[in-house]
Amino acid sequence: MVVVPIPWAGRRWALPFLTVLAPSERWSDARGRRHKKLTDWARQAILQAKHWLAKRRVIIVADSGFAALDLIAAVRQHVCLVTRLRLDASLFAPAPARRPGQLGRPRLKGARLPKLAAVLADPGTVWSSITLPEWYGGQQRTLEIVSGMAVWYHSGLPPAPIRWVLARDPAGKLTPQAFLATDLETTPAEILGWFVSRWRVETTFQEVRAHLGVETQRQWSDLAIARTTPALLGLFSLVTIWMHG
Repeated sequence: MVVVPIPWAGRRWALPFLTVLAPSERWSDARGRRHKKLTDWARQAILQAKHWLAKRRVIIVADSGFAALDLIAAVRQHVCLVTRLRLDASLFAPAPARRPGQLGRPRLKGARLPKLAAVLADPGTVWSSITLPEWYGGQQRTLEIVSGMAVWYHSGLPPAPIRWVLARDPAGKLTPQAFLATDLETTPAEILGWFVSRWRVETTFQEVRAHLGVETQRQWSDLAIARTTPALLGLFSLVTIWMHG
């Protein structure tokens, strides 16, 4: 879905423009087919969207299920990926510059950095205050944040340079969370604002279930079922655009 401002609604909406049918592992096993992971489908969809929007900057916002090093490695040269980051992720400083005449393979990472769980618990951590104008429900929300750059690394997978943001609620009502962006030039405010905008996707799913009957279709044919959901999601976007016109 693409999140765009809708003038007549007075807010941003998430409009479907591409659907991907991602069968479960059980479905694939039952039919003797090779299972394709959700992150593989995501990589394919992201690269297709970027191909359509080759001259535009594309920001992809995804939940924690897509915080995968192999996915980041596949798409980071094409889009900026924003997602959650585990508090126990292994973070490292960037690899030091090679000395003239230095032998051996280039290092992938530098010194190990404290895990974000330790940063959160450290009384010496310096927090900054930030106010987000469009929090969930359209309200403002003030958070305390700390941010930095690191290399997220796991043995056997490509290292991922990231900008990370750790956020906590000064009132203590929200669980502390961490986020990452693959574009190192992004700001903490941008990262948090983009991630909050992902909630519009959930709103769209609620609307299409309530008003267009998505997930309550009564077709018996597999092909009919596969066609109906994309058509209904597309109808949601078309009606929104027609109202704008």
